[in-house]
Amino acid sequence: MPIILGVDPGLGRTGYGVVRSEQSQVTLVEGGTIEGGAQEASLPDRLHLLHEGLRSVIAQYRPDALAIEQLYSHYAHPMTAVLMGHARGVLCLAAAQAGVPVFDYPATAVKSSLTGNGRAPKEQVRRAVQRILAINRLPEPLDISDALAIAIAHCYRQPRSLAAPT
Repeated sequence: MPIILGVDPGLGRTGYGVVRSEQSQVTLVEGGTIEGGAQEASLPDRLHLLHEGLRSVIAQYRPDALAIEQLYSHYAHPMTAVLMGHARGVLCLAAAQAGVPVFDYPATAVKSSLTGNGRAPKEQVRRAVQRILAINRLPEPLDISDALAIAIAHCYRQPRSLAAPT
């Protein structure tokens, strides 16, 4: 039964969601966040915290794959894209160092996989995550529900195997 680690990258806080996938059933293992440190901390220190935090999650759950959201190419604030690229890079590095294949998905593909609508609002996605995982409460914060959504989308898109990453 494959274990999938979904990651919602963020410099201040990265969400992660761990699920198990068996045939058409996806079950929750764990959801949490990795804190990237104070805004006043240096970029290298913040990236180090994210890298080490994800390495710890990977060591604990030993996922068969990591699913992560692709960067948007049309940010209104280009510095946000640059900082997200740094965070995403060290998270992918942590997976590569552990031998975990990385799969990336556009946000619209994740939303469409869970709701049928690539432009679904975050609240609709959160409710879909809650329903799919059959959990009593909405996953909070949004970083966790987004990470779980990415993990679930991966399960839906890779139903038969964990084929080679794209």
